[in-house]
Amino acid sequence: MSVASAFEKARGEGRSALVGYLPAGFPDVDGSIDALKVMVDAGCDVIEVGFPYTDPVMDGPTVQAAAQQALEQGVRTTDVLRVVEAVAATGAPTLVMTYWNPVEHYGRASGRNGRSGVDRFAADLASAGGAGLITPDITPDFGQEWIAAADAHDLDKVFLVSPSSTDERIAMTTAACRGFVYATAVMGVTGARASTSDLAGPLVARTKATTDLPVGVGLGVSNGDQAAEIAAYADGVIVGSALVRTLLDAGSDRAAGLAALRALTEDLADGVRRG
Repeated sequence: MSVASAFEKARGEGRSALVGYLPAGFPDVDGSIDALKVMVDAGCDVIEVGFPYTDPVMDGPTVQAAAQQALEQGVRTTDVLRVVEAVAATGAPTLVMTYWNPVEHYGRASGRNGRSGVDRFAADLASAGGAGLITPDITPDFGQEWIAAADAHDLDKVFLVSPSSTDERIAMTTAACRGFVYATAVMGVTGARASTSDLAGPLVARTKATTDLPVGVGLGVSNGDQAAEIAAYADGVIVGSALVRTLLDAGSDRAAGLAALRALTEDLADGVRRG
């Protein structure tokens, strides 16, 4: 199923889609595959596989801690692609959320035969069954190489808009997106919060005025009630840090971590259906 089809299916059921995030390689590669499969089984419509990176400027402490654990265990691009392949095999559309530097590094390391490195990354992602990329640190006006590679390999391009974006920037960004548009609900780094941002609703309205694409809201959702609140006006509810936290809190007790992850995902899935 494509990302567009997942949002369409949710819309047909009169609800928002639930988009769940977890870094590849956390708590280890096989553990991240198991966890992501639990999230799919418990109600996530779309999966974001995080690409661990050493300079995660948008990530809060929870996601940073998980990504650091993955990096310390030596997670590599090939591992990220293996996670994507395993999760995409469930039928859930699977995107990679990544900073741009790892994509460029992969390209420099593997570009050959006259093909750009970015194109090779896109080809390998498509071969793994990936749906596309969410790229938080590049905008369409600086992402032409990725846009060309994504178009060549039929991959979705998910760029971000924020409360500080001008109407002109929002229109430029949504015109370049495919799959959905990622609306960051708060100004700042990722992390679960006690309440959702009052900036999210107006941002979604401004974004929807420029596009027919679904608009997903992320940054800060930590429970089903918050998911229901956002689902009342957004096409998708994006959850990351709260899901990561369940595994961090469980430590070495994998069974307890997966049980907590399932319970939270089910609560969030119930929330998007109440919105």
